Amino acid sequence: MSIEALREEFAQTRARSIADCASLELEDYTLQAAVFASPPKWHLAHTTWFFETFLLKPFVSDYRTPNEQYEVLFNSYYNGIGEQHPRDRRGLLSRPGLAAVLDYRRHVDEAMEQLLASDLAAENPAIGERCLLGIEHERQHQELFFTDIKYSLAANPLYPALSAGVPERSSVSPLDWLTFDPGLVEMGHGGQGFSFDNEHPRHAVFVQPFEIANRLVTNGEYQAFIDDGGYQRPELWLADGWATVQEQAWKAPLHWVERGVGSEGEDEPLEFTLHGLIPRDPDAPVCHVSGYEADAFARWSGARLPTEAEWEWMCEQTGEASSGRDTEGLLHPRSSADGRGCFGACWQWTQSAYGPYPGFRASDGAIGEYNGKFMSNQWVLRGGSCVTWSSQARATYRNFFYPQDRWQFSGIRLAR
Repeated sequence: MSIEALREEFAQTRARSIADCASLELEDYTLQAAVFASPPKWHLAHTTWFFETFLLKPFVSDYRTPNEQYEVLFNSYYNGIGEQHPRDRRGLLSRPGLAAVLDYRRHVDEAMEQLLASDLAAENPAIGERCLLGIEHERQHQELFFTDIKYSLAANPLYPALSAGVPERSSVSPLDWLTFDPGLVEMGHGGQGFSFDNEHPRHAVFVQPFEIANRLVTNGEYQAFIDDGGYQRPELWLADGWATVQEQAWKAPLHWVERGVGSEGEDEPLEFTLHGLIPRDPDAPVCHVSGYEADAFARWSGARLPTEAEWEWMCEQTGEASSGRDTEGLLHPRSSADGRGCFGACWQWTQSAYGPYPGFRASDGAIGEYNGKFMSNQWVLRGGSCVTWSSQARATYRNFFYPQDRWQFSGIRLAR
């Protein structure tokens, strides 16, 4: 990517983060309903900290930060940089206020514009590489902004909407199976375009014959699992999953709401979305399920979750293309009649543990902590969701969460 194109991408990405916050109330900027859900104000500051820490401080000799304490307050997990403010206390940071954080962003943006316009940027390819990583990092946080604010707003019994509009009803295709022969296949990123380090190196994997569903599991199909006692049947669950169900008293996916209505008090099936509380669409993809729930549903269905090698090979063979978030759009997953099941609805759990590819080597220094140190005890998700930017909804992208996590826009695609 040329420096001119990079400058444009940088400016557009930074502006998008601010635009995404347009419908927030001032009080929303510090909401943090759980340890894993960072406040919007922190996302705005941390993505700024990234450019300051990994570009301005090492490459601009006369750069001065607005506040030395920001290095600690807005460091997420980079131990090579130094201390971090405790993650569970990010919501307590009433100061710096929003105005100060926005001033911080402007200060860094102006310095970045000067850096990218300088001869140094044209002569040093490391500046362009780090800037592109910072852009893609901010796009990840733009997705996390929506998942985090949705979780925090859901704690409010008023179920406030973040965005206007009502999601369209889904038009789901019949569930069918795509069949693949056994063979030695290649997976991992190769060729042109940006990719994260955990997508490398490209390598060969042998896959057994398998089938994979042409679409995601729907709300109605998951309701049948619940009606059949899915959350009361330990034989369907991994041991850790069953323990989590008991501990957390799970009875349905996150953000499902049953509200009694009418003279008989019958339950109305609802779902909390970024557009507020809406009637649950039985044909829409089931969303906000944990890896444990996805695995239990697959067992109940007489199927299983795909491996990430199967999933990626399926994408390569079928040519399913990215349809992630490029415009304002509606922020809720839906099924489409063409059977789109790969991108643009929900992240899809796989049964694969998140680990390094053969030959993987983390980069040196603190920036090498970006992905490598998290390769333990997590599961891989593939695809993308309705809040994933299309530049990151590619076949080789490896998302990863703990199997008990379900605040992400995560769904189910079956294999067998």
